[in-house]
Amino acid sequence: MFLLLAALPALFWDGAPDTAPALREAGIQQILVPAARLASWKSVPDITAEGADPQNAVKVIPPTVNYRMNEASATNAPWIVANGWRFIRRPDGRFFYDVTGRQAALAAAEAYCYGANAMIRTDAAGLKPLAGMLAFLRTITGEPLPPVADIGYIDDGSGASGEVMNLMVRDNLLFQLVAAPDRRLKLNVKLGTKEYPLEHAKNPGTVAHEVRANLTDEKRSVRIYGSQVVVARLTASGDRVRLHLLNYAGANRKVDAIRIRVLGQYAQHHLWLADGAGVELLDYSVEPGATEFTLPELKTYAVVDLSR
Repeated sequence: MFLLLAALPALFWDGAPDTAPALREAGIQQILVPAARLASWKSVPDITAEGADPQNAVKVIPPTVNYRMNEASATNAPWIVANGWRFIRRPDGRFFYDVTGRQAALAAAEAYCYGANAMIRTDAAGLKPLAGMLAFLRTITGEPLPPVADIGYIDDGSGASGEVMNLMVRDNLLFQLVAAPDRRLKLNVKLGTKEYPLEHAKNPGTVAHEVRANLTDEKRSVRIYGSQVVVARLTASGDRVRLHLLNYAGANRKVDAIRIRVLGQYAQHHLWLADGAGVELLDYSVEPGATEFTLPELKTYAVVDLSR
């Protein structure tokens, strides 16, 4: 089952046609509207409207980072609020974001990263950030590639299983859903087995820790150093790899100088960076079995193409 990156997310706008000037000023050219408003929007110049019904979509949560007190260190530990696992669980689903301000841009990047069919409702403050991100996404070229997975995960559909998937996404443990163990993958995980007893699933963090330990860091296809708020998505085909990087704190703060390690030797690279004109990868190193580089800054979203 391949989850491919294709369609762009779209703005869902339930305002009347007299709000069109605000959309044009923000740079919005395409919208989804309630069916009852579609006819009135069809005569509005410079804006393409199609009908949509959020009631038939799965509502997802606004992507962000919450900071919680870490009892061990008495510091604020970041907790990523992400939807990647929901997209992986329902690759054919239709999703709906309700976000405000700069979160709209992060929502669009998250949906695009996972190839999710998503509509985004936002407020007036979110129109320009959303339009800017959509414009950036249109600049990314290249054919969609299937996702890379180190782990085969057998999902039983339970809430605990979903939370394990959520933590694996947050911890950059790349997995795909399988109906049965797949010997082609480095590790297979199923709750309720000897390796991953249901008792441990009461604390999904324990399971995610066990999965990482059993996989080992050396076998992980991608690793990120220097940030706890960046989530990676890796796709590949043949000699080409595409790395997606999402900064979940991007609505409030950028991340500086993150080091990235990707398994495989890739001499060529190309960077697309939202809101990052002039930024280039630094300390690019092709080593036996792996490629490493530093991204000087990440405000919201970046795509790095690697090839041999």
